[in-house]
Amino acid sequence: MAIAILVGALGLFAFSRVRHDVVALIVLGAVAVMGLAPAETIFAGFGHPAVITVAAVLILSAMLSRAGVVEIVADTMKPYTSNELVHILLLCGTVALLSAFINNVGALALMMPVALATAAENKRNPAILLMPLAFAAILGGMTTQIGTPPNIIIAQLRADAGLGAFGLFDFTPVGLATAVAGVAFVALIGWRLLPAERRAADPQQALFDLGGYVAELRVPEGSVAAGKALRELPLLTGEGASVLSISQGGGEGPGRPAMGFSVLLAGDVVLFRGGAEAIAEAVAEYGLEVVDEGRERALSIDEQVDWRRKGESAGLIEAVVSPRSPWIGWSARLLDRRYPGLARLMALAREGRPIRGRLRDETIQAGDVALIQGEEETLRALIERYRLLPLAERGLALGGPRRLATAALALALFAVAVLAAALGFVPTAVAFTLAVIGGALTGLIPVRELYDDIDWSVIVLLGAMFPLGIALEKTGAMALMAEALASGAGAAGVAPWMVMVLLMVVTMFVSDVINNAATALLMGGLAIKIAPALNASTDAFLMAVAVGASCAFLTPIGHQCNTLVMGPGGYRFGDYWRMGLPLELLIILVAAPMIIFVWGV
Repeated sequence: MAIAILVGALGLFAFSRVRHDVVALIVLGAVAVMGLAPAETIFAGFGHPAVITVAAVLILSAMLSRAGVVEIVADTMKPYTSNELVHILLLCGTVALLSAFINNVGALALMMPVALATAAENKRNPAILLMPLAFAAILGGMTTQIGTPPNIIIAQLRADAGLGAFGLFDFTPVGLATAVAGVAFVALIGWRLLPAERRAADPQQALFDLGGYVAELRVPEGSVAAGKALRELPLLTGEGASVLSISQGGGEGPGRPAMGFSVLLAGDVVLFRGGAEAIAEAVAEYGLEVVDEGRERALSIDEQVDWRRKGESAGLIEAVVSPRSPWIGWSARLLDRRYPGLARLMALAREGRPIRGRLRDETIQAGDVALIQGEEETLRALIERYRLLPLAERGLALGGPRRLATAALALALFAVAVLAAALGFVPTAVAFTLAVIGGALTGLIPVRELYDDIDWSVIVLLGAMFPLGIALEKTGAMALMAEALASGAGAAGVAPWMVMVLLMVVTMFVSDVINNAATALLMGGLAIKIAPALNASTDAFLMAVAVGASCAFLTPIGHQCNTLVMGPGGYRFGDYWRMGLPLELLIILVAAPMIIFVWGV
């Protein structure tokens, strides 16, 4: 029965559109109802040291970001980006180093604006930077216990098995060798494997057009554009700009096709595709109105004048909708309800699928790039509330004044926690929980925002999946699977190290379709059982699972880092395997011998 639940859970994780944390809760309910785990252990997973450590690391990552630690690092590296090769290596090396100690997604989010800004300064296409940057963030997390949730889980699974937890830097020999080889590959070779059209695009247009925003512009009475054909309006039809459709009188529906001879009439709404500057220039030159998507109407002349007045204290931001954003699944109307008259969505870009309909009918998705106008304080609050990742500033300083003393205090607090955990003074979960308390007491972490940076979907997923591991253990299902694999390997004359490599490869592919933390939890439990059955090193098999669970490079949905760069980089779904597949092969070639050398088999 436990095996049936496991198979069903894997199927739901891989093929269902239901969120993974919801699937985990369904599994938890099934385990509880069928009595497959002791009643007192059903919710024990939520207090598991691995879950506590993941939550604490997420909070501390946000603390370092708020304190300006990463800004100092980013500013230091900017002068050295003139050479293309040095530029890519420097960005990838920096994000890999950061992600060894803070959350992978957090490290990437902090470095993305730096990558885009330096790409613009050096007239380079951001597509050659962002995918290597995302992959480097994932690779860097392999190097320490706290670098990525799979490592935290594997360390605690070893402790639960009575073997003692892995130390903070026990992952470093294998992880560092893998990360160095991987970063060198993506920086020197990997980006060259991207399609030529992705690398050869105009870098200046690529940075801010992002494949083309789509905005709705209304032709008011008295507009220069009223009564003219589109071919007479070069700002609407020139290079990098196009009108997708025209809605007569702003009516509902997709509107009529836009042709060069199409004449615009007063009251028409055109669906315009172009860059942020192109939108602003067309509005100013032709006297057009940007439709306010929250109110489903165009701004009046007085309102537009008011917005221009606000411009002295406001700006435009381009921001990626992160996978954790509460805006996902809603439309632009949500923005207006939360911040009426203070912020508005001007345009939206979505790579991989052109937006042809009205913006107010579009549902916000992870990876969308939004162009938002608003007052400075409102935009700061909006970015925090909706988990948006700003790509570039347009007259808006998103961060407060950097205080070196604050950054030094945050870094010192984090370093003490790392040192205490590394030397074994206290367990890792305790060390980082104490650091969180220290951050709250010193004001580095606002108490009212203490839990805002925890990815609760991951916490629920882990807490709910631990009872399934207990059920597989108590019912003997895990031992049965391990014995079957060991018997098959023995009958085929397969050496233990080959089984270890196979386990790593299978874990890689599973991690590409389901959450990497869930993958580590399930495959790690199997590793603990199969290694003794083969008279092999349990540590070696656990390390193989840790490496494999972190290798989600084949699809944009395999890891949140991959999703975040898809829109800003202008990537397509099929671009990822071009760099990801050879990278995974390289990782196998590097990690497997290192595991055997360091941990034996």
